[in-house]
Amino acid sequence: MPAWLLPESISDVLPAEARRIEALRRQLLDCYRTYGYELVQPPLLEYLDSLLTGTGQDLDVRTFKLVDQVSGRTMGLRADITPQVARIDAHLLNRQGVTRLCYAGSVLHTRPAGLLATREPLQIGAEIYGHAGPEADLEILELVIESLKAAGIGQWRVDLNHVGVVRAILSSDAGAQARQAEILALLQAKDAAALQQLASTLSAPTGRALCALLDCYGSVADAAALAHVQAALQAMPQAREAWQALLQLTQSSLLRTHPECELMFDLADTRGFDYHSGITFAAYCNGLPNAVVRGGRYDDVGQVFGRARPATGFSLELRELAGLMTAAAPSPAIVAPWLDAPDLRTAIAKLRAQGEIVVQTLPGHEQEQQEFACDRQLVQRGGQWVVEKL
Repeated sequence: MPAWLLPESISDVLPAEARRIEALRRQLLDCYRTYGYELVQPPLLEYLDSLLTGTGQDLDVRTFKLVDQVSGRTMGLRADITPQVARIDAHLLNRQGVTRLCYAGSVLHTRPAGLLATREPLQIGAEIYGHAGPEADLEILELVIESLKAAGIGQWRVDLNHVGVVRAILSSDAGAQARQAEILALLQAKDAAALQQLASTLSAPTGRALCALLDCYGSVADAAALAHVQAALQAMPQAREAWQALLQLTQSSLLRTHPECELMFDLADTRGFDYHSGITFAAYCNGLPNAVVRGGRYDDVGQVFGRARPATGFSLELRELAGLMTAAAPSPAIVAPWLDAPDLRTAIAKLRAQGEIVVQTLPGHEQEQQEFACDRQLVQRGGQWVVEKL
């Protein structure tokens, strides 16, 4: 095996792609700042007991673990930044009222999260702490919409769910609670045959409700689909309450004034079940097999850090989203000769201070290609350095 071969699902980012990613990262963070979000930068690794506290089994199996040579304690390379931001809000900032935080950075996964996914996603996101109402959920969804628009995505789909629906069904049956992990996996895989077989071992109402969830998928604009869900949850008041909270969110004018966004519901989406506490969502774009954005409410996570705070937010995979953007034309630049001349260095410095790209051609490399489109040149005329078109 060649020494330079990278691990599976790990790749380099080359100049053109890196430029798109960085431009989008700056644009999104600047956008979030206009909404009042403050940037934080958590460390790449932490002690494992802090990094995984309150996140459930799913994040544990996705986290690379190592031993700290200084303390001897087990550490983890973060697989998700959101728990770290929750720790910052609860343990370090310790503010009263609403706090808005955003972040951007690499995470590392032991296995790819989906088909063709990288194991080193570049995660960017935003979180609101301190408000339990639907207004915070709507603001987060608005930021998701603005993020997709910034990337030039013309159409996308948002699947909505509320973990309270499945929780209510499971809580009604001790047998279902004992087999919770298996049930959640079958719901997520949409494995109707296996779920039907498992449901036959549970009470009849619980079994029927669980199997019905696989058909609880459709557009929020489809009256027949909504009526089907109402009927499926008729015998479960707590499940109906969670469903009504989801429906209330979809009635917002914010979500209904974006025709490019198709709103769907998927009550069998159980990703992050141990982590989330209310509304959840996932956004999908044409050209990508995996969700490009995931988020939702996770009110209980901060409790393990000493402060139980309402919380909702999202994270998106910046590399995948940037990959859908139209490739930008090469940046115009000025080519300049390489001379050890103070007046030339002064002229180049002045141009760069004005935001121009100035590429000095090293001797013997005058005809080499590069990422920039050099459409002008810096030449000496009458003892002065001037810019001329090529």
